[in-house]
Amino acid sequence: MHSRLMALTASAVVVALSLAGCASDTGAKPQKDDSKLTIWTIEDKPDRLQAQEKMLDAFSASNDVDYELVPIAEDQLSSALTAAAAANELPDLVAALPLSNVHQFANDDLLDTEAAAEVVKKLDAGTFNKAALDLTRSGDTQLAVPSDAFPLMLFYRTDLFKAAGLDAPTDYPSVLEAAKKLNGNGVAGISAATSAAEQFTSQTIESFGLSNDCQLVNGKGDLALDSDNCKTAFGLYTDLMSKYSVAGEQDTATTRASYFAGQAAMVVWSSFLLDELAGLRNDALPTCDQCVADPRWLANNTGVVGGLQGPDASSPATYGEVVSFAIMRDAAPITKDLVSWLMSDSYIDWISVAPEGKIPVRTGAEPGSTEYVDGWADLETGVDTREKLSALYSPEVLDTVVGATNDIVRWGMTEGQGGLAGAMTTQRVLPTLFSDLIASGGSLDDALVSATDKAEQIKSGLGG
Repeated sequence: MHSRLMALTASAVVVALSLAGCASDTGAKPQKDDSKLTIWTIEDKPDRLQAQEKMLDAFSASNDVDYELVPIAEDQLSSALTAAAAANELPDLVAALPLSNVHQFANDDLLDTEAAAEVVKKLDAGTFNKAALDLTRSGDTQLAVPSDAFPLMLFYRTDLFKAAGLDAPTDYPSVLEAAKKLNGNGVAGISAATSAAEQFTSQTIESFGLSNDCQLVNGKGDLALDSDNCKTAFGLYTDLMSKYSVAGEQDTATTRASYFAGQAAMVVWSSFLLDELAGLRNDALPTCDQCVADPRWLANNTGVVGGLQGPDASSPATYGEVVSFAIMRDAAPITKDLVSWLMSDSYIDWISVAPEGKIPVRTGAEPGSTEYVDGWADLETGVDTREKLSALYSPEVLDTVVGATNDIVRWGMTEGQGGLAGAMTTQRVLPTLFSDLIASGGSLDDALVSATDKAEQIKSGLGG
């Protein structure tokens, strides 16, 4: 079958669709037929596009359907999709759609939620990660089909912990004890993002909050950043960063560099660290003294904790991203078949695009089956050098990584306040406040009052 990779920038898509909209009528567009599918994807790197084309070629050949694959940068997606909707030219499917966009586009009535529910039912909800399904629902409505996830986790030096007689850092007391005991002699107790300029800092702060059941809003929809749960969580974060961490602001690159250089006993990072930690990316190699002779030394001496559990929480929790296949309004009926196929026959191919950041949220083809999780562990990861995950890490570490996706929670998503959470992140509200607090001291209570005031302003501006 004929296929084409539509190599347009998002701005070009917007212009083209705007022109198309000027020439079209304003009536609703009927459902498309099954002769051709238009698929937009946020997985827009060349190697990932090539992998997606290979999958789509296979589906196209066996289902007598043409397709067009359009790469769209994530930060351009909203404007491009708005223009497409105005021109009655929505794609059939958007692949790798983040949670914030799923909820935004559902609110804008751009998704075929009935189709998503049909796919999940066909595949059996019991084969999915519950957290992934919960985060992609609004009430009882399934908004999209979750495909994969990446969690923030706590990586720690098992050799240092063993020598110091420390338990794994799974809760607040054990993290604090380890940070205190291991801080010194050129090693920081912990490294985590504090930069006011980075979204990574927002994710890190949210992760600490979630671990103690600190929520952006409570069950009534009222702001809750000044709750006792939040004060405990953010108190730990500020203590760790101001007393037992690396001096100065820390960001994505410096947190990784500190841990890789052997200058931090713990680091908060996402699962995307897995390939770099094993020395598979030349521009981000471990540089610790032991790593010179053995590039895998650090990976062999690193343990992983998924979600932490704070004293006020009933279970572990962490920040993470769940991405989805989003079936768009008026999509061709065969789009449901494509998504079902991508989540079953081609699921291992899909997560192989970047296995360190595409942790499966569907464990197997039947409830109780682990075929997809097992298949993920045997996938190759890496940039300049490639190795199977199972050759790099123990079954215990890989089980922890997969299990961490069950700990993923997000502020505002299940309370209908995803827009508020997104705006708080975009405006760097908490990173700005906490960066100042960590650098210069001050009152945590005052910082949370300021955060609540700012959140209230944002919420009012959103009509909440």
